[in-house]
Amino acid sequence: MTAPLWLRTPKALILAAAVLVLGAVGVMRLTGGGLVVEVAQIATDVPVRVYGLGTIEAKVLSKLGFAVSGTLADLTVDAGDTIPKGAVLARLDDREQRAKVAAARAQYDKALAQSASARAIVAKTAATRAQKERVSQRRKSLVASGTVSEETFGDAHAAAVGAGADADAANAEVSLALATLADARAQLDLNEVLLSRHTLLAPYDGRVALRSRELGSVVGVGEQVFTFYDPTTVWVLAYVDETLAGGVAVGQGAEVHLRSAPTQRYRGTVTRIDVESDRTTEERRIYIACRDCPQNLGEQAEAVIDMARLDKALLVPVEAIEGFDGRQGLVWTVEDGKLARRKLAFGHKTLDGRLEVVGDLPDGALVVSRLTSGLAEGRRVRVAS
Repeated sequence: MTAPLWLRTPKALILAAAVLVLGAVGVMRLTGGGLVVEVAQIATDVPVRVYGLGTIEAKVLSKLGFAVSGTLADLTVDAGDTIPKGAVLARLDDREQRAKVAAARAQYDKALAQSASARAIVAKTAATRAQKERVSQRRKSLVASGTVSEETFGDAHAAAVGAGADADAANAEVSLALATLADARAQLDLNEVLLSRHTLLAPYDGRVALRSRELGSVVGVGEQVFTFYDPTTVWVLAYVDETLAGGVAVGQGAEVHLRSAPTQRYRGTVTRIDVESDRTTEERRIYIACRDCPQNLGEQAEAVIDMARLDKALLVPVEAIEGFDGRQGLVWTVEDGKLARRKLAFGHKTLDGRLEVVGDLPDGALVVSRLTSGLAEGRRVRVAS
């Protein structure tokens, strides 16, 4: 590209250079002759929040199944149904067990009849024994007068002894009959308990979250058929980083966001904080009661917990702090128009990644909030408006 005609002479070139120098001097004067930096400003009414990611859970949740094995013959409820305590949830095919109950009941009735018969025999033998003993005593008294012979008395005495032996045998039969009756009663009770275990009942007022089996399925002992929970105990389980969870306390408010309702905001309250943290993820489990939250167990939820509110605070972005150890870090400051390096102490951290300056900042000093190239101690700078 050919230069304009007026720039082709030496005098014109000198004039143009002078104009450029004057322009540069003007810019230097406008900027104060130093680097322009941004500094942190005092903020008011600052919310201090922590973020936690978790799921919707229920404090009272049961995996329900049968205590005996069998084939599912009846399913009366499905996922989403609300069930009162004691209502029937499902039944197993119980025909075989009913037959066993009937057999046990028959054995019990038989033992009951045998015990009644044994008691009647005892009463009869007792009466016979008493009568024989009276006869023996009368004939004994007649032997002395010679009215009755010794042989007759001997026969009466033998009959009395035999009647006593029959009575003792009858008493033994009664004891055996009572033992047999007790065993039959126990067998009947056992079979009735086993029969009752073929029916699955709701253990408390609750709701079915999941039905795992269908009609005709063969289930084993303890195999899950339903997931059942108490709707009044639904809460959000949030995992919060240990470095941020120190200020969380029971009773603090929280805001819950669900993946199924991204535009909705639900309010909750911190109700429990686990004492033990997860050793692998280094997170603390925090439970948030949220009565208005949908009861979609297992759904991912985001929780923002309101820990504190700062009336006035000087906040510095984390990226403007070097060597931060969780409590202190190095920052650039502007003091009397020049850059300096200082180690400051920090307190609360806001959700947008700013830290509250809590100490070691001299009066009148400003903290650089954005790191740029050219920062050097002692260099004169100008604070951006």
